Amino acid sequence: MTTYVLLHGAGGRGSDWDLVAPFLRGAGGDVIAVDLPCDQPVGLGAYADAVVEAIAASEVGDEPVVLVAQSLSGFVAPLVCARVPVARLVLVAAMIPRPGETGGEWWEVTGHAAALQAQGLEDTSPEALFLHDVPDDVLAAIEAPRDQTDTLFDEPWPLATWPDVPTDFLLCADDRFSPAAWSRALVVDRLAIEPVEVPGGHCAHLSQPRALAEAVLACSSTLR
Repeated sequence: MTTYVLLHGAGGRGSDWDLVAPFLRGAGGDVIAVDLPCDQPVGLGAYADAVVEAIAASEVGDEPVVLVAQSLSGFVAPLVCARVPVARLVLVAAMIPRPGETGGEWWEVTGHAAALQAQGLEDTSPEALFLHDVPDDVLAAIEAPRDQTDTLFDEPWPLATWPDVPTDFLLCADDRFSPAAWSRALVVDRLAIEPVEVPGGHCAHLSQPRALAEAVLACSSTLR
């Protein structure tokens, strides 16, 4: 049986994955959705600690672990891979760091602001960038986001190289925060892999949970 460890993005919660988890369990998997310490003034090590502790508490044993990391968790998931056995890493609209690069530097180095501006969006509010395709009933039911502290953005990414773990990148076709063309080029440049396109915006776990779960299952199909 495969265990899926799900990591949310900035200001999120483990419950962000509540719509995705049933599809993973329905395919025979176990699910661990971690609450990261995003509202605490702590660095990357504390985020990785939270994931490692959650895996240890679940008594995964010899089951293969698939680590699924959305958005900001792209900075965290590789640190976990360096500490516990991970069979596959699946990034979802995630940040991809380079050694020594801080989260704060990442935005400028990758040209993120220019990619946002190139879309010509009239509304660049968080709701328009992150939640534009999420159904109203889902928006009404989800928990409010937490405040995201900036501490981890000041810390250089500590690994010397990307971990030696098979890695997939799920690119969200309607993502306004990480535009598809820009994201695709970044994935090819930094990971030297071709991303897999899935429907939905930046929060596809809320707008397209079935499609996202199916893509995660496809990435891990050789493990089941």
